[in-house]
Amino acid sequence: MKKRQIVVRKDIGSRRNSSASSMGRIVRYAECQKNHAASLGGYAVDGCREFMASGEEGTGGELICAACGCHRNFHRKEVENNELQLARPICIKEN
Repeated sequence: MKKRQIVVRKDIGSRRNSSASSMGRIVRYAECQKNHAASLGGYAVDGCREFMASGEEGTGGELICAACGCHRNFHRKEVENNELQLARPICIKEN
């Protein structure tokens, strides 16, 4: 009877990262940084503190903020890297 060891893991991070641990990324969009007075030569932001999608995932509304109406790209992007634990090896018996 042969035994094979298979390691199962969830790979969320970048494909370029080939280390033993996987890196997961949590992305959060914070305050809006759109300059509403740019055409007047000034600087004024609307005070929106956090991005909230106005539509469901998979629709065009998921990229528009429900609070201020701006595109998601105008909101400051915060990326948090989390190291994920690898799953235990699973032994499979072959007959």
